Amino acid sequence: MMDPKLDLLYRLADDQLILGHRNSEWNGLGPILEEDIAFSSMAQDKLGHSLQLYMLLHELGEAEPDTVAFTRNTPQFHCCQLTELPIGEYDFSLIRHFLFDHAELLRFEALADSSYEPLALVARKVKGELKYHVLHANTWVKRLGTATEEAITRMQAALEFTLPYALGIFETTEAEPEIISSGLFIGEMELQRRWEESISKVLAQTALTLPDLRLLTPVSGGRYGQHTEHLQPLLDEMAEVFRLDPTADW
Repeated sequence: MMDPKLDLLYRLADDQLILGHRNSEWNGLGPILEEDIAFSSMAQDKLGHSLQLYMLLHELGEAEPDTVAFTRNTPQFHCCQLTELPIGEYDFSLIRHFLFDHAELLRFEALADSSYEPLALVARKVKGELKYHVLHANTWVKRLGTATEEAITRMQAALEFTLPYALGIFETTEAEPEIISSGLFIGEMELQRRWEESISKVLAQTALTLPDLRLLTPVSGGRYGQHTEHLQPLLDEMAEVFRLDPTADW
């Protein structure tokens, strides 16, 4: 079993890194200029968050952040499968953003009280930025979720497609009991409970219907290195420049 601190940090950092790169793919493709800027800004935030977490891993004896980010292959990543899916249409990316960032804001609010003080310090900074991510997601979900019949239909379909992947955010690992008992984190079950309450409040203000989550089968495996066919091509693209000369300073 991986050390609980390493287990938790790798999951956090890999989620941020991979979704940050996915969100950056909206640069120049957003439905309006405002969304080009918004998704690019949020992508930059997530990459910054991942760097801070990889730096904590380095302090615990792991490799340099760039090495960890750009030299591992698919089975070595601990991100949930939700983060690695292609951006698709805007409805999917928006729903993914909504579901993921609600979980992340609640996660980092809880991590601000972690017994591991270096992580708590990072969380206190990150949660402030995530509040704006959630505000952005809520604004657009409410806007499109109460708009035309086509918009509502597409958003509902995106929600139903994405939810099983979103439940994979809360996949536990063998380190979970020690993570909770040592005060590192409140645990995935409690986080999921808070998340369900949070997203329900927003969706209740729209024409969208939240399916019964108890009837859904979570898409899991990502925390154990089991990923979709989409992750390795993304990793290859991310690492292309770094692998030309890993010793170069930029």
